[in-house]
Amino acid sequence: MIEIKDVSFEYEKEQGTLSHIDLQIKQGECVLLCGESGCGKTTVTKLINGLIPHFVEGGTLSGTATINEVEVAKTEMYRLAEQVGSVFQNPKSQFFNIDSDSEITFGLENAGIAPAKIKERFEATVSALKIRSLLGRNIFSMSGGEKQSLAFASVYAMNPSVFVLDEPTANLDADAIDILRQQIIQIKKEGRTIIVAEHRIYFLMDLIDQAVFIQNGKIARIFSGEEFHKISEEQRITMGLRSLEHPVLDLPHTDPPGTKIGLSVENISCAFDKQTVFREVSFGAAPGEVLGIIGHNGAGKTTLTRCLCGLLKETSGKICLDGKALNAKQRNKASFCVMQDVNHQLFSDSVWNECELSMPECPAERIEQILKAFDLFDFKDRHPMALSGGQKQRLAVATAILSDKYLLVFDEPTSGLDYHRMLEVSDMIQKLKTENKIILIVSHDFEFLNRTCDKIFDMEGCHSERRQESVRNI
Repeated sequence: MIEIKDVSFEYEKEQGTLSHIDLQIKQGECVLLCGESGCGKTTVTKLINGLIPHFVEGGTLSGTATINEVEVAKTEMYRLAEQVGSVFQNPKSQFFNIDSDSEITFGLENAGIAPAKIKERFEATVSALKIRSLLGRNIFSMSGGEKQSLAFASVYAMNPSVFVLDEPTANLDADAIDILRQQIIQIKKEGRTIIVAEHRIYFLMDLIDQAVFIQNGKIARIFSGEEFHKISEEQRITMGLRSLEHPVLDLPHTDPPGTKIGLSVENISCAFDKQTVFREVSFGAAPGEVLGIIGHNGAGKTTLTRCLCGLLKETSGKICLDGKALNAKQRNKASFCVMQDVNHQLFSDSVWNECELSMPECPAERIEQILKAFDLFDFKDRHPMALSGGQKQRLAVATAILSDKYLLVFDEPTSGLDYHRMLEVSDMIQKLKTENKIILIVSHDFEFLNRTCDKIFDMEGCHSERRQESVRNI
């Protein structure tokens, strides 16, 4: 039993994040925490796994959170870890080793478990989660979906009674989401308690016992699983929730290369660490066109974007803009890329200064307009690293728009965004079409792609045999 009684919490120098939260979760229940970005979902998960108050400094906490009658705030983290396991949005943030086998057993070794018992738990984890294809692997060579499965396995090996998952599908393709779903089904069968804070909720619809809708730091309503199934499309949109049904991509395929206007990618191949990532990729994109790039985790989509933007050199083929073949340095000058992990490209000490950094001569009125459009103007003086994940994502997209580059590349721009924020990004990209930008979007978010893109290019069939085998075994 998890019980949160009259809990309020404020982060330092911020207004109330949670206000008088009351929530009961029975053993074995699967509970969805849903609501718009910044509503307080992640903060609730931190109350349960003990990050609040043990690792969040300067916050003000009132009320109590208990797990099996043990008060979280008064219990050492190593004791809480025996009961609660957490899987975060970015699995890399919780890895401690470079090989998969060591990562699975890391927690057990730190808990002082006997070697024979570690081996037993290791084998049980591999068998239950069906992840034998992940064994003996270098973590840095894994796809996003494989890393997420490994993070889940490392938590499962610890045998907690409570699983806390925070945006676990943010960067996963449909197949990897289905694997995560099967893992959740497995631990639900075993009677574990599961709390999932998530925007992409279609894969959970038949699994949840409760859906907790959080709005502005308060629990607006708690639905039973059956009640949540019955909410109307109008009600879903009003609540700012993503699709309740599996979205199906319905877009035409991209044009062939060779165009003298716009982008022409002609038979390019690319390698990373001397290993071929993809071969003979070809497509075209016209100015004012939004092209979606799809493919499984590990297909080489992110490597392609880095190559197009001049961050990696192609091993063969050529990339042309308006009929002129460009080298890596020239492409870098002509393009702007919003990376999948935006933490790597936020450099300044305030949101406003970050915008100025992307376009030093940009008028203040333009910066203000874009920040207001992305609901970031009230945070203009805040350090980018102090923003939520969704706010960081919106800031990175805003800087791309302000950069005024000809070729704009977005790698998973809706990661961690709710329905309304997704619409904001989509609408802003649609406006860029009128400025004759060439816009490429790498995404697994079919709901977003259907609304935003004109055409798609599928990376399947372009990656190496070794990577094909890896994708098949995810």
